[in-house]
Amino acid sequence: MLDFGIAGKKAVVCASSKGLGFGCADALAAVGVNLIMNARTAETLANAADRIRDKHGVEVTEVAADITTDEGRAAVLEAAGHVDILVNNAGGPPPGDFRDWTRETWIKALDANMLAAFELIKAVVDPMIENKFGRIVNITSGSVKSPIPMLGLSNGARAALTGFCAGLSRQVAQHNVTVNGLLPGQFNTDRIESLITNSAKAEGRSREDVRASLEERNPAKRLGEIEEFGFACAWMCSAHSGYLTGQNILIDGGSFNSTL
Repeated sequence: MLDFGIAGKKAVVCASSKGLGFGCADALAAVGVNLIMNARTAETLANAADRIRDKHGVEVTEVAADITTDEGRAAVLEAAGHVDILVNNAGGPPPGDFRDWTRETWIKALDANMLAAFELIKAVVDPMIENKFGRIVNITSGSVKSPIPMLGLSNGARAALTGFCAGLSRQVAQHNVTVNGLLPGQFNTDRIESLITNSAKAEGRSREDVRASLEERNPAKRLGEIEEFGFACAWMCSAHSGYLTGQNILIDGGSFNSTL
């Protein structure tokens, strides 16, 4: 069995009660990493933490808090203590027309999808440098490489985080601290189910028909599974990935057509 070399390390995984965040937490636990799991809904988070404890036998501390707030981040960091691995993750802002967005709209999007990650990175990166080990993974979006017209808030905020981390990653790489991004396409999560439902209603089609259309448009002829995404995250956090830095890996089944 492949040894990822991070058993006994401690990871903070944000928004990890379900979806891609849960997939990352589950995969890290599978290779022996102890977890600080965070989400806003206490009951959902507790159920997710119990599933991982029962399955993998690692230490799991759950912190129900809004990671986009100062108070939420403080609670997570206090519960964690020293952090070896940080997986930044937050739900994306809603779609819309840029003409309707005010300064406050933009600030809210930046708080959730750029500044929250920045503040967490700032809190953990120096101890990682001192310890000569650190892995920071930002879950952003495929829109970083291929902007989605109606998701301008997400395009802008996530691209800003990506740009900042591109510079930071080169500053800390010499200390065996890596900063990379995972860019999801369409995965089987609650978010995609909501998209399918909304599209079905708007277009007067069945949910099955909408899902079939999404799958047909993807070169893989299916949507992704959270376990696939989680494995990629665990590999990116492994002791063997120290030469991977400042990269943004798109996991979308090949939907984005590019040679790079």
